[in-house]
Amino acid sequence: MKVEDAALTGGGSARRLDLIGRGLLAFAAVGSIGAFVEGCWKVAAASDDRIWVEFWRTSAYLVVAGLFALLALSPRTHWGVWELLFGQKAALVVFAVVVGDVLEARRALFVDLGLVLILVASYVLCRGWYAWRTRAAVLGGPE
Repeated sequence: MKVEDAALTGGGSARRLDLIGRGLLAFAAVGSIGAFVEGCWKVAAASDDRIWVEFWRTSAYLVVAGLFALLALSPRTHWGVWELLFGQKAALVVFAVVVGDVLEARRALFVDLGLVLILVASYVLCRGWYAWRTRAAVLGGPE
C-alpha cells in the first residue's frame, strides 16, 4: 500500500472497506485470467474464419485482468482506469440485452453485470474518485 493510500484509508472501518474493495478487484482479476485460460482452448479449437477474433478476445482478457490488478494494488492513483473498465463492461451488458437470445450474450450478460457490480462496489469501498485528486496534484491543479 502506498503512503497516500494509507493516509486516505486511515484506520478501522475505512481500512476494512478498502480491503474488501481491493479483494473484489483481485477476484475480478483472477476471474479474468480464468477467462483467458478458457479462451486459449477456444483459440486452439477455432476454425480459420474465427481464429483471429477468438485470439483477439482471449488476449483482451489479459488486458482486463491487468487493469483490475492495477486497481486492486493502488485504487486511488490510476485516474481513468475505473471509468474505462466500467464503460466497457456496461457497454457489454447493454449490448447483451440488445442482442437478447444469442447464447454467448446471455452468458456474458451475467458475467459482465457481475463485473459492473464489483466495479461499482469497489469504487465506493476504495473511494476510487480520489484518483482524480492524484491527477490534479500531478498537473498542478487544485487538490
